[in-house]
Amino acid sequence: MLAALVEQLKKTGLQAAPAYHCYAGPEDVACDFCTGRKLKAFKSCLVCLASYCENHLQPHYDVAPLKKHKLVEPSKTLQENICSRHDEVMKIFCRTDKKSICYLCTMDDHKGHDTVPAAAERTERQRELEVSRLNIQQRIQDREKDVKLLQQEVEAVSRSADKAVEDSEKIFTQLIRLLQKRSSDVKQQIRSQQETGVSGVKELQEKLQQEITELKRKDAELKQLSHTEDHNQFLHNYPSVSQLSEPTDSSSINIRPLRYFEDVTAAVSELRDKLQDILRDKWTNISLTVTELEVLLSEPEPKTRAEFLKYSREITLDPNTANTRLLLSEGNTKVEWTLEQQPYSSHTKRYTGDWQVLSRESLTGRCYWEVEWRGGRVEVAVAYKNISRDGRESRFGLNDKSWCLYCYPNSYEFQFNHIRTPVSGPRSSRVGVYLDHRAGILSFYSVSETMTLLHRVQTTFTQPLYAGLYVCRSTVELCKVK
Repeated sequence: MLAALVEQLKKTGLQAAPAYHCYAGPEDVACDFCTGRKLKAFKSCLVCLASYCENHLQPHYDVAPLKKHKLVEPSKTLQENICSRHDEVMKIFCRTDKKSICYLCTMDDHKGHDTVPAAAERTERQRELEVSRLNIQQRIQDREKDVKLLQQEVEAVSRSADKAVEDSEKIFTQLIRLLQKRSSDVKQQIRSQQETGVSGVKELQEKLQQEITELKRKDAELKQLSHTEDHNQFLHNYPSVSQLSEPTDSSSINIRPLRYFEDVTAAVSELRDKLQDILRDKWTNISLTVTELEVLLSEPEPKTRAEFLKYSREITLDPNTANTRLLLSEGNTKVEWTLEQQPYSSHTKRYTGDWQVLSRESLTGRCYWEVEWRGGRVEVAVAYKNISRDGRESRFGLNDKSWCLYCYPNSYEFQFNHIRTPVSGPRSSRVGVYLDHRAGILSFYSVSETMTLLHRVQTTFTQPLYAGLYVCRSTVELCKVK
């Protein structure tokens, strides 16, 4: 074999010099048999544990014993196949220690271990690898389908959004034009009435001015007549001079300083207020409709207080809903039960029977807020805007329009639609409320150094919600949390 190898090397040594790009660089595997400047290795032999250029590799193709050697792509890690302890090729795999070893290792450190030829272990692992590849390829296909579906969803959402924006702009443009038309009509009517009124006033003003001029002339004639010394002449002229024309009727004059068109301004202001109320209510519905669109990739539900605080909302109480026994303060973030009736104005939103109050802000999407309370009993709730304001059905938890956590000095209780549920948990003067409107999740927490879940509701909310409080001989404050 050596003689054949030498003969082959003699033949290859006489060939022309290789091209420059065939020489091995710093990143290449060099031929172990080249002298001088080494060529790039073409193959590495796992039996010889050496790398060969094309010329020096030829014996592995021509010499029968060498043909049985295992050739692989050029590798820099061939020496890793040598046992560092015995300096032998590692052709055995120890399943006990999950490592490659040489045959001498089986006689000492790995004696009695489960060992197999490395090739056999490779065959078994190769089968597992193929199964893994099939699984991966199937997952790739599934994910490609998902990506395609998501792309279709993106395109559908974009088309729908573009259409909604276009239609919304047209509708708002129509509304703006309608308001401009009404504004122009009102302006025209005011100007027309102004012209009519001013014309009548000027006409009467001219008559009065003419009358003044005539009276001044008569006064001058009478004055001149009064100085006449001839008695007969005086008496002769007096009847004609003393006669006066009929005075102009001024009974229609009704002076109303600064009150001519103020009623029109008041009517327009009333229209503006009504439109603002309508827009506020309808805008909440529009916003709710937009936010409740199905989101494919949603964030997970919060677990820690820091995560909850990312959804914190600053909430204020609506004075128009507060029962007259409730005193609001601190910018409508604090409510106190009182013995005295508060001088609130009459309002359709006001609770007249129960000591309750709702928030000014509507709640959609994800929201979190906390309340601090002290005293007798407090009910922390959320409710729809159209909940009754009087009678038994107005009480939080006694209808299907509100969800309520009863907070007693030593216990809790949850109530919805007359159904009471006992709640266990640590007593705390602070309660946290988490709402995910789209997902239909409402959770109440006892908040101290840690957060403890008291009660969780999973349902479907069909309207925007409002934070609610029932206060009995106690004080409650909406906390500012960061």
